[in-house]
Amino acid sequence: MIRLLIISTALVLAGCGSAPMRKVQEFLQPSKGEPALKAGLKQYEDGDYAGSLKNLQSAIDQGLANRDLVVAHKHAAFIYCVSNRERQCRDEFRKAIAVDPAMELAPEEAGHPVWGPAFRSVKAGR
Repeated sequence: MIRLLIISTALVLAGCGSAPMRKVQEFLQPSKGEPALKAGLKQYEDGDYAGSLKNLQSAIDQGLANRDLVVAHKHAAFIYCVSNRERQCRDEFRKAIAVDPAMELAPEEAGHPVWGPAFRSVKAGR
């Protein structure tokens, strides 16, 4: 058991600069912006869109892991879309897709009548 732990530790230390290791480190170590992201998502769920946008932007500015960065930009896009701010909505979707080109909306999100079409058009490059 101890031998396995030593070998694992050695492998971890040897691969600290690799992309897979950075992903493991991101997973194990919360980013500075994570508390603001959590607050912003809670405010989003509660319908406090102005407060949510402030916290989402703060989280982005403080630094987030890529998966959280996509979530922050996506929710900012949702808020802008339902606030009839189409340019900002599309900009936020573009930012999310730039971080994760394979990003897709969940089925219930994709079917939304306002941001679903906006996301699809941004994803298609229009």
